[in-house]
Amino acid sequence: MKIGHTLYFDHQATTPLDSRVLEAMQPYLAEGFGNPHSADHATGWRAAQAVDRSAAEIAAMIGGDADEIIFTSGATEANNLALLGIGRRAMGGDRKRVLLGATEHKCILEIGRVLRDAHGYDVIHIPVDSEGRIDLNELEDQLAEDVLMVSIMAANNEIGTLQDIPEISDMVARYGALLHCDGAQAPCAMDMTDFVQCVDLLSLSGHKMYGPMGIGALYVRRDLHKSIEPLIYGGGQQGGLRSGTLPTALCAGFGAAARIAVGDAADAERAALARRRDMFAKGMEDLPCRVWFNGSADPSYRHPGNVNVGFEGIFAADLLGKVQPRLAASSGSACTSGISEPSHVLRAIGLSDEHSSSSIRFSLGRGTTDDDVNDALDIIGSTLEELTESGLLEIG
Repeated sequence: MKIGHTLYFDHQATTPLDSRVLEAMQPYLAEGFGNPHSADHATGWRAAQAVDRSAAEIAAMIGGDADEIIFTSGATEANNLALLGIGRRAMGGDRKRVLLGATEHKCILEIGRVLRDAHGYDVIHIPVDSEGRIDLNELEDQLAEDVLMVSIMAANNEIGTLQDIPEISDMVARYGALLHCDGAQAPCAMDMTDFVQCVDLLSLSGHKMYGPMGIGALYVRRDLHKSIEPLIYGGGQQGGLRSGTLPTALCAGFGAAARIAVGDAADAERAALARRRDMFAKGMEDLPCRVWFNGSADPSYRHPGNVNVGFEGIFAADLLGKVQPRLAASSGSACTSGISEPSHVLRAIGLSDEHSSSSIRFSLGRGTTDDDVNDALDIIGSTLEELTESGLLEIG
């Protein structure tokens, strides 16, 4: 898709707001402005009904129930509520270890640091293989009766690798530990209609699935509600787990995005996206530069819109700068793009700092066309030729 004159290939950073989502939100940006927690009049009741309907739509997307959905400001808050909420409430118990995947989102790793430094947990990072898949043997070795919880991302936000959550779930359950999953990238990558059969807690984000920014959710298995220490205290909304007035319009938009993400049309959309991803990757092989691909070589274990590619002898920053404003892509997670150090995800799969600094994430989406793919390849090819002529080929 194009934004003005810019080809947008950064859908894993954020997705555009779907027109159907905007339509669902509009009534609550105008006459439906009531506070959903105002219980004494019809305006509040209508807003509350919209929030409840949205919770039901999000729950249906993942196979849960509406009362198991806790709205948050986004996936980062949901991740914090899940891990810190469980960890703080369980302090002093027999389960003193937390296991995190080595390629988790930066916020999960930071929460792990807090659990370790402020709350005394032994936090262990589980390594991944060269394609970014969790080392199941190492996970098995680390699991024991003293593990409180395990957090594994469903779909990686940089290299697109999909984890085998059902198998991981079986392993974790044998030891009575809890499994949390950062599922922010998952709705665009897979059918999630039975997902909660595998997890105890699941974080979601509206703007990663064509919904609005500023809204997310945490699925919490019903019997775990009393096992979470809230992060935000106040009027006791959402069962006391997350106080504060809910933004009705954002909730309505999130619910609409969840409704669009299920069914045969969504399956067909993911299949079409995977075809364009493969078309784009194939075209990369004809560029005037040696390239390699980061992430899973098996397409069934890769996000259908993700192509993370390295360019031999080229700084990613140089290439990204040269293609502006014609093409939007990124060198990694938007949440860490201002950090100059190499991606922890790329280092975890064994890339050197040099190869990490040469890698770019291209992420295709719902509006990407075949023409967009061909045009992007032309822009990258011509830019590589310019970089070759200017001598910007050597790392360092």
